[in-house]
Amino acid sequence: MTSMNGVAALTLPDVDEDWSSWLDGRCQGQLAEARRLVDEMNTHPAAGSTDILCRWNDVNVALSNAASVASLIAQVHPDDAVRAKAEVAEQEADRFATDLSLDKDLYDVLSAIDTTALGADARRVVDHALRDFRRGGVDRDDGTRERLRAIADRETELQQEFSRNIREDVRSISVHRNQLQGLPADFVEAHPASEDGRHTITTDYPDVRPFLTFAEDAQARREIHVQFLSRAWPANEVILQELLALRAEHAALLSHRDWADYDAEIKMIGSGSAIADFIERITQAAERSGYRDRDILLERMRQDQPDATAIDRADSTYYAELVRRERFDVDAQEVRTYLDFAKVRQGLLDVTGRLFGVSYAHVDAPVWHSDVTAYDVHLEGDLLGRIFLDLHPREGKFKHAAQFTLVSGVAGRQLPEGALVCNFPRGLMEHSDVVTLFHEFGHLLHHILAGRHQWVTFSGVATEWDFVEAPSQLLEEWAWHADVVRTFATNAAGEPIPAELVAKMRAAHEFGKGYLARTQMFYAAVSYQVHTRTFDDLTEAERELQSTYDVFPFVEGTHFHASFGHLGGYTSAYYTYMWSLVIAKDLLSAFDAGDPFDVAIATRYRETILAAGGSRDAADLVQDFLGRPYNFEAFTRWLDGEA
Repeated sequence: MTSMNGVAALTLPDVDEDWSSWLDGRCQGQLAEARRLVDEMNTHPAAGSTDILCRWNDVNVALSNAASVASLIAQVHPDDAVRAKAEVAEQEADRFATDLSLDKDLYDVLSAIDTTALGADARRVVDHALRDFRRGGVDRDDGTRERLRAIADRETELQQEFSRNIREDVRSISVHRNQLQGLPADFVEAHPASEDGRHTITTDYPDVRPFLTFAEDAQARREIHVQFLSRAWPANEVILQELLALRAEHAALLSHRDWADYDAEIKMIGSGSAIADFIERITQAAERSGYRDRDILLERMRQDQPDATAIDRADSTYYAELVRRERFDVDAQEVRTYLDFAKVRQGLLDVTGRLFGVSYAHVDAPVWHSDVTAYDVHLEGDLLGRIFLDLHPREGKFKHAAQFTLVSGVAGRQLPEGALVCNFPRGLMEHSDVVTLFHEFGHLLHHILAGRHQWVTFSGVATEWDFVEAPSQLLEEWAWHADVVRTFATNAAGEPIPAELVAKMRAAHEFGKGYLARTQMFYAAVSYQVHTRTFDDLTEAERELQSTYDVFPFVEGTHFHASFGHLGGYTSAYYTYMWSLVIAKDLLSAFDAGDPFDVAIATRYRETILAAGGSRDAADLVQDFLGRPYNFEAFTRWLDGEA
C-alpha cells in the first residue's frame, strides 16, 4: 500500500527468502549512494545554500537507511549468519559516519552556507550539523583525527560484542517439582519435567520474572536471581574495561573532562556534573519512602524468617507481591487471568488508535520471523507508516524490550517504519508486562508520528536523549486507568476486570516507588561513575555504588554490570529514565484524569510533542504544551504520596 503522496513501504524478503543478499543490497547500496553524494558535494559544490543543504539531507537519508536496517536485523533475525552479516554492515555504517564527521572538506562546504536566508528548520539543521562535526573532531590535527577514527571503530566492535554476549548467554537452573510451589498453573504446565524429573528455568524474561515474583522456594529464587545478574560475565568485564578506557580517551581528545561531560553536552541536562547533582537530588527525595517501604518488606519477610536482618533483591520482588496481596488485596495471579496476550495486543492498538486518532490495518507483509506481525498506520485517511511487532522470545534474539528503526520517515520520500522488539509470554501476562508493552509502543508511535519532516535529522524519536523516555512513560498511565484496562482485560468467561481491582492494583503499584527510585539511582550511578572514575574491578564498583544509592544490599555472586545493556547505548546517561519521568509526571498534569480519551488534549499533545520529532528543543516543546516550563512539582507530589 502507498500513502496519499504515493510513497511505498520498504519491501522486505519473506521469512524463507534470501535475507543475506537483500541485506547486502540494502546496506551496501545505501552506503554507496551516501559516498557518491559526499564526493559530489566535495568536488562539485552546489550553487546555493538550499541546494547544499538538500544534498546533505540526501547523505543522511542514505546513511540512516543503511544503519537502521543493520541495527535491527543484527538483533532479531533467526539466522546467526544473517545477524553476523548485519553486525558487519552496522560496523561499516558507523565507520562511514565517523569518516563523515572528520571530513574537513565537507565541513568547509557546510560552513560556507549563508543561513540568513534560510528558514528556522533549515538553520537548525546547519547549526546541528556543524556542532556535530566539531564534536567529531573535524577541527583537530591530523594525528588526533586518525586516533579518533580508530577509537570509534573499536568502540563499535566492542559495543556489538557486549550486546551479543548478553543476547546469547541464556543461563538456567534446574529445580524439583516442589520448588515450583506458588507459581501459576500455566507456568508450571509450560515447564514440563525432563527425563530426570527436574524442571528448567531460564534467565529469559518470561521465565525469570514470574519465578522471582511467585516461587515460594527462597533458595531457588536466589539461584535464578544470581544467574540472571551474572549473564555475560566474565566476558563483558574485559570488554567494558576496554570500552570505558576508549571512551575516556575519546572525550579527552576532544577537550572534555570525561565521557559523561562530553555526552551530556547535547542533552537537556547539559553537563556531566549536573548528572551527579540530579542523582543526588532523586536519592534524597526518595529516602523517606524508600526506606519506609523497604522496611515493610523486611517485616513481612520476618514472618517466614524470624532471624532475617536484611532483605535484598533476590527476595524483594517476591515479598513485594505478598505485601500487595495482603495489604492491598491484589493477587497478581488473579490479575493475570484477565491479561491474555492476544487480547492485550489488540487492546493496545484499540486504545492508542482511539487516543491519537490513528488506525492500524494488519498487512500480509514479508517479515523476518513467523512471530512478527505488520500493521500499516493511518491518520485521517493518509498512510503514515508501517510497524512490526516482534513480541516473543527466541534463541539469538534481543533480550530486553525496545523500539528499533527500520526506516526514518522523510516527507514525500519514504515512510517511517519501526519494529517493537520484546520478550513476552504467549499466554497470560503479568500486568507489569502490559505496562512495558504500552511504554515501548509509545516509542514506536513517536517514531511514526514524527516521520513527516523534510529533514531526516528531525525524523522520529530525534529529541534530546534525556527526553526520549518521557512520552513512553506518559503512555504507561493509560495501562493503569480502569476505563482503559477494562476495554481489553477480560477473563476466560469474557468478563472485564473489575474496576475495583484496577483501583487496588494502582494503589498497590504505588507501594515501593521510593525504593524503586533508589534502585534506579543505583543504576544511574553505575552508568555515570564508570565513565568518570577508573575502577580496577567493576564488580567491586557495583558493590560500592549499590551500598551508597540502593536501599537493598549487594547480592554475593552477581555481576549486574555485565548484562547492563544500557552501558552500550545510553553509556553514562542512564539517569535519563528518571529525568524523563520528572517531565512525564508534569505532562500528565495537563490531561483529564476523569476522561482518559479526551481527544482534544491528546490531539494537541500528538501534534505539539510527538509529531515535532527533533525539530525543536524538548524543553520548548514541553513549554508549548504545558503553557509553562516543566518543573519537579508533580513528580515530587507523586514520590511523596502514600500508597
